[in-house]
Amino acid sequence: MVSENIHASCVAIEGRAVLIVGDSGAGKSDLALRLIDRGAALVSDDQVLLNVEDERLIASAPDTIAGKIEVRGIGIMPILAQSPMPVALLIELTTPERMPEPQSRRLCGIDVPVAALDPFEASAPIKAELALRQWGLAL
Repeated sequence: MVSENIHASCVAIEGRAVLIVGDSGAGKSDLALRLIDRGAALVSDDQVLLNVEDERLIASAPDTIAGKIEVRGIGIMPILAQSPMPVALLIELTTPERMPEPQSRRLCGIDVPVAALDPFEASAPIKAELALRQWGLAL
């Protein structure tokens, strides 16, 4: 079985996992919290286990951090989580291009669509949902 542990946060939106990657302090947990506030569910925060099952990339939480999220300035908090979940999109936290070309990243041998977002824009959660609708349809 192909597997990998990546430094990321991950939420589930309508049964599809969205990986959020970026440097430490880039806003991964913050964007995850704002997506959760809009109806997403936590899959994992800070570390995400990726496995391939039936030719699909699956995200789950390591046992030691399952159901927990870091809330900067408050601490580690318990939160309802859904895991495992099929991965549909990767959000890269960076300064996005105005009109980007479609991108993907290979994880565990599977290409995953990539959307670049500035996590601290007020519209970032909505943009993440729109990117999932646009590029994260294939499960």
